[in-house]
Amino acid sequence: MKKLRFICLAAFAFLYSNTTFSQENAAAAQESEATNYDQGFRLGFGINGGIPTDKDYDWSLGGDVRLQYDLSKRTSVTLTTGFTNLFMKDDVKDLGFIPAKAGFKAFIWEDQFYVLGEVGAGFAVTNGYNDTTLLWAPGIGYANKYIDISVRYEDYDKFNTNQVALRLAYGFDL
Repeated sequence: MKKLRFICLAAFAFLYSNTTFSQENAAAAQESEATNYDQGFRLGFGINGGIPTDKDYDWSLGGDVRLQYDLSKRTSVTLTTGFTNLFMKDDVKDLGFIPAKAGFKAFIWEDQFYVLGEVGAGFAVTNGYNDTTLLWAPGIGYANKYIDISVRYEDYDKFNTNQVALRLAYGFDL
């Protein structure tokens, strides 16, 4: 489990540093181009399915709403919330929670492929669970004008689990 966390963090750090380096090299070329980029908001609605990496949970399913503000053509900040349910094995009660995350999204290739890092809290809301957990989620994805597909690793500290999840979303400019 610690190896998986280390690999995910190392991959995120590598992709982020590569993005920063690429953006610095492209800065000179972009100075000659028009610097007027219409900053603005996007809203996306997604469904999520995941496979927890421990043996306590079978699978997860959820939905989310993501508000994105484009800082530039290649960088954005995000706020994400929704509902996720972790389905338990046997006769143990499932765990449902509401995530609240803030993140940073950087497009690294052809203005469509991106890396995303999010951090926030997960608030348990079902079956008598009262915990609130720290959660963090590095991910990679593809987005065009309307569709956003991403894969992320998501860790829930107090829920003693993590997952690899797929997100399919529809988004639009506000």
